Amino acid sequence: MTGTTTKGRTVEHRPRPTHPPPGQPVKAVLDLGALPTAPGCARAWTRQILWEWWLAALSDTTEVIVSELTTNAMLASRREGRPCIRLVLTLDEGELAVLVRDYCAGSPLPRDPGTYDEDGRGLLLVEALSSRTGWYPASDGIPGKVVWAVASGHAA
Repeated sequence: MTGTTTKGRTVEHRPRPTHPPPGQPVKAVLDLGALPTAPGCARAWTRQILWEWWLAALSDTTEVIVSELTTNAMLASRREGRPCIRLVLTLDEGELAVLVRDYCAGSPLPRDPGTYDEDGRGLLLVEALSSRTGWYPASDGIPGKVVWAVASGHAA
C-alpha cells in the first residue's frame, strides 16, 4: 500500500474504497441539469461509481444504459420546462440497477424506427442490454416518472 508521511505520521492511501458491509444495499444519487451535457456527465460519473464499487467490468454496458435513459429524461424534462433530472445507481444482492427520474408524466414508449431514422432506438437498446427494465410514476406528487433498468451480468 502506498503511504505519505506528514509530520512523522503515515497516511495510508487506498486505491479503492472498501466493500460495503454484507447485506447492505449501496446507492449513489446524481442530480443533473436537463441540459445537453447531462448524458456525458452521467456516463463519467457512472464509470467512477462503478470503479469505486469494484464493478468496472459492468461499466461499458451500464454507461450505454445510463446514456440512453438520461438523454430521454433530459429531452422529456426540457419539453416540460423542468430544469433537472435525477440518476440513481443501486447495488443490492448482486444486481446493479439504473434509475432515472424525469418530469414528463407520459409513459416511455419504444418506437419502431425506420432504417434511416437517426433516433428512436434508445429504449430498444436499453431493453437489449438489460436483464429487466420498466418504469413507474413518480411518487413525490410532482408529475413525472422513473425509468429503470437492471444491467445484464451479475455483480461480484
